[in-house]
Amino acid sequence: MKNNKGRAISPGYAAVYLILILWSLTTIFPLAWSVMNSFKDKKMIYSNSFALPLGEAFSLENYRNIFAGYDILRAYRNSFIISGSVAAAVILLSGMAAYILCRYRFRGWTLLNLLLYAGMMFPIYSTIIPVMRMQAKWGIVNSPSVGANLLSVILPQIAGNMSFAIIVLIGQIRALPVELEEAAYMEGCNMFQTYFRVVFPLCKPSMVTVGIFSFLWSYNDLFTQMFFLRTRENWAITILLNNIASKEGVNYGALFSSVTLIVIPVLVVYLFLNKYIIEGMTVGAVKG
Repeated sequence: MKNNKGRAISPGYAAVYLILILWSLTTIFPLAWSVMNSFKDKKMIYSNSFALPLGEAFSLENYRNIFAGYDILRAYRNSFIISGSVAAAVILLSGMAAYILCRYRFRGWTLLNLLLYAGMMFPIYSTIIPVMRMQAKWGIVNSPSVGANLLSVILPQIAGNMSFAIIVLIGQIRALPVELEEAAYMEGCNMFQTYFRVVFPLCKPSMVTVGIFSFLWSYNDLFTQMFFLRTRENWAITILLNNIASKEGVNYGALFSSVTLIVIPVLVVYLFLNKYIIEGMTVGAVKG
């Protein structure tokens, strides 16, 4: 066996590729099966769930019922407002924090680094009650304003992503030559100008990686959203899916169509940006 460069592949590598292919099939198959069954009626799903939805078996009834019975578009809007705001804030704040921690030494620097790594050890479940009490005092929990309720989810999700994002970006910034920043200082740039004009553009791969991970984590975070988004007009897409699952019961057509509507947009975003994830996670890994 040879790779795309014409080099021979050893049996060990071939075995690894085979295992990865089989593993990927176990991951792809449930999604493909769900999408396939979302275009069938209930009787067809029960009689032959593995048949392709071709000819008379093809139906859009499940999607019509979902859009008629549930406000999918409003849930999408809320989810993208939350996840987009979280991703943008994490990119901005974690980048500046990583730059300071990487390039400057000051009193308390060691303590901040220890707290940074400790922040990844505490799950969101252990902090949700004090966070909820704090935000209730601010008046943004169970508020009549949709924006305030969405903000009550955005803030803890930003905090929950910061430690991971800072650690990833520190590795990227350390890989950059300091001479570029010194040249910017010689040209009269201050610290903020140096960061936004020199460091930030060069860290684009890791910034995209941090943004994608923050977006996906926020989009899929049912636990936090269930605590803070109580009313129907505030629901995000994951809460809506949970509501559909509890209401529809064994109506698998509705469940498959709702899962497809929720997963496909994120999958499309990931497919277009996956090269940045790999590049951002590996950049600086071989720097001495």
